[in-house]
Amino acid sequence: MIRRKLAGAQAARMPEGGAERGWPLALARAARDRLTLVVEAGPVKAYRYSLAELLEQPPERSMIVLLEGPRAALGVLILSPEVLTSLIEAQTLGRVTDQPVPARKPTRTDAAMVADWIDLVMSYLEDTLLTEEDLTWTDGFRYTSFLDEARPLGLMLEDAPFKVLDCMLKLGDMRDGRMILALPADGHGRRPQRATALLSSEVDQEQRFAANMREQVMTAETEMQAVLQKLSLPLADVLALQPGDMLALPLAALDKITLTGIGGAECGRAKLGQSRGMRALRILDAEAAPSAAASATLPALGGFDPGDAYAGDGLNFQMEMPTADDFLRTGTEG
Repeated sequence: MIRRKLAGAQAARMPEGGAERGWPLALARAARDRLTLVVEAGPVKAYRYSLAELLEQPPERSMIVLLEGPRAALGVLILSPEVLTSLIEAQTLGRVTDQPVPARKPTRTDAAMVADWIDLVMSYLEDTLLTEEDLTWTDGFRYTSFLDEARPLGLMLEDAPFKVLDCMLKLGDMRDGRMILALPADGHGRRPQRATALLSSEVDQEQRFAANMREQVMTAETEMQAVLQKLSLPLADVLALQPGDMLALPLAALDKITLTGIGGAECGRAKLGQSRGMRALRILDAEAAPSAAASATLPALGGFDPGDAYAGDGLNFQMEMPTADDFLRTGTEG
């Protein structure tokens, strides 16, 4: 006990660690995600304080949030009046104003409005420290209660050294405030993950994402067209066409059907025939289609040789095909 008190007797500036880098990121992410508020944290200063020194830190009329962690350990998060007022304004007004901060003590309503945001900050801090040694003393702390003055802290907190993160915040470019995080130096949280374990987890996440993306894409509907022949005409001739006019298709052949996708990109060739009384296409080759044989089933239309029937399998494409005579007339849909 004497050694522990001596260790915290003097405030000592701690070397920079992962918590100093992760704390501003956690504050900014939580403010963005929960409050749609831009928060910028100034340089974070890390200290090691005794309980007596910690009790001298809270600014006047600050909200002192009690955080409970592993093995019932207690820590504190101190919000200056400027920070508390800005968080309340962001939730009630949708923005931070430049009005003077009211001279009042924090209330139970104030605590209820910032509790979820505080838990999110602590969760994000843990996420940034998964491979850092600082995870041990920052892990597992969540909101449990609040105080409107510092005097009861001397009875509630253990008389032991605390690791402290102290920084200034710029909230919505309208107001500056101070925030202090103090947690027991003897942490009892999770040990940091090894880099290999984290890498494996990231690989698993990427594989799951790729599988989910593939499932969504492969089940999506797309449109294909079967083109008998493309014909180019002068614009004047096209505008002069009338119902009943005949168009010559010298290169059209039922065994040389071109499959096109969205935008007219060619994706394969097929042969026109029948299957079970329905118009069908036998895929001859496909530049962007699966290698398995595929057929397309269409509504029955007369005029085709039964000898051209095919019983295809695999990927089915539904499309509309006119008769051979309809291909030679305008005013029809192909």
